[in-house]
Amino acid sequence: MLKTRVITGLILGALLLAGLFALPASWSLWFWGLIFLIGAWEWAGFGGVTQFAARAGYTLCIAALLYAAWLWTEQRSHLLWLLGAAVAWWAMAFVWLSVAPPQHKSWWALLCGLVVLIPAFVALGRLQTAVDGFASGPVIVLWLAVMVCAADVGAYFAGRRFGRHKLAPRVSPGKTWEGAAGGLAAVALVAWGGAVHFGLPILTWIFFGLGVAAVSVIGDLTESMFKRAAALKDSGAILPGHGGMLDRLDSVTAAAPLYALGMFGSGVLR
Repeated sequence: MLKTRVITGLILGALLLAGLFALPASWSLWFWGLIFLIGAWEWAGFGGVTQFAARAGYTLCIAALLYAAWLWTEQRSHLLWLLGAAVAWWAMAFVWLSVAPPQHKSWWALLCGLVVLIPAFVALGRLQTAVDGFASGPVIVLWLAVMVCAADVGAYFAGRRFGRHKLAPRVSPGKTWEGAAGGLAAVALVAWGGAVHFGLPILTWIFFGLGVAAVSVIGDLTESMFKRAAALKDSGAILPGHGGMLDRLDSVTAAAPLYALGMFGSGVLR
């Protein structure tokens, strides 16, 4: 299983690099759009939607809203509002995970798909196409991807080696506090390296990276909560060793809005 997971991860990494650096900016939006529409198709399963026509309808609805949100956020104030609302949602998701994770309704799951997928797509698209900042848009998105990957890898190996205390047993029994600490340590290292490379305030960006990593864990746990409620092991089977697209996208959907809000809100990107 680990070998399959690693091979699939390497292929995904190559595709990500190609999508970030080989495609023109306008085409990169189609790249992200395709990824998020696959995610929307899988998210429909969290709401118990199994028929092809119904899933297609939900996915088309998400597609229309992605396009509308992209146009609406061309104005900077609208972009910051959407990103701020998304961050507020993830704060509420943390409370939900802490207080009442078993509470679940199909219609609510489908509605949550809108607030999870749409802001994340806009965040990644706006970061990808940013042209006025300390680095090019693709490099900035890559820094986010490396931080999220570091959180995942660090948590996996630290959890296997040192894991004793369950992080959220009612949602994801395999995750531990020791694993989460390992993931945060790995992200702190990546954030430090990026801050040094880009000439940014080191302590500020380490703490920012830790915040992004913490939110990414909430995204992972939230998707696990919806999967468990829908009696699903994985969101799909498109990625051998990993499951579905959402199983790789879950952390990013939470991390991207906060990351973009920090970048655009602080003025390092314009």
